[in-house]
Amino acid sequence: MDFELMVNSFPKLLNATLITLKLLSVSLIIGLFIGLFFAILRLNKNVFINRFAYGYSYIFRGTPLLVQIFIIYFGLGQIEYLRSTIFWVILKEPYWCAIIAFALNTGAYTSEILRSAFQTIKPGLIEAGKSLGISNKIIFYKIQIPIAIRQSLPAYGNEIILMMKGTSLASTVTLMDLTGVAKYIISTTFKPIEVFIVAGGIYLFMTFVIHNFVKFLEKKYSFNS
Repeated sequence: MDFELMVNSFPKLLNATLITLKLLSVSLIIGLFIGLFFAILRLNKNVFINRFAYGYSYIFRGTPLLVQIFIIYFGLGQIEYLRSTIFWVILKEPYWCAIIAFALNTGAYTSEILRSAFQTIKPGLIEAGKSLGISNKIIFYKIQIPIAIRQSLPAYGNEIILMMKGTSLASTVTLMDLTGVAKYIISTTFKPIEVFIVAGGIYLFMTFVIHNFVKFLEKKYSFNS
């Protein structure tokens, strides 16, 4: 076991972790808005709107994230029309292609998490709001959304952790994230065990932080309720 390599690799892998965290945070923020939007569509009584939202969720939850990244990065680039539009400024960059893939993927899972949370809200709470003369819009934004977010925290915490590990696939489109830098170091040292132990330790630490942060939020909001 080459401990010197492990020590020397740590700063490089730690710097690459910033790219991983940036990919994760931007994808989660965009994905949360996408998820909320499609969760609302899933609750719509219009069968076409409901089926459309379900189709989006089904496709992105039913296909591997790696395939989605490849289709967006390699596949869209083969469409000649797109290369002549303003969208090509974004689609030609591997960073933004990875963000799009991650956001759409986590958005699909988030939509199902939020949909389930919305459906567990007791009708009596909504009826109580209406009896007080509160508009449906205020009830939705002030009552339903906060309750749904609180109830979905455990499941969404798992989704954050899964998405954090999923960002390792960004290295397949030349991004030098934590996994990408680890692969580069391995290609020059030919010592995968030592490098992946350090990289795995960093991923494990991030999982620990996310897990405990979500537990803190769960405890805080359950206490306030």
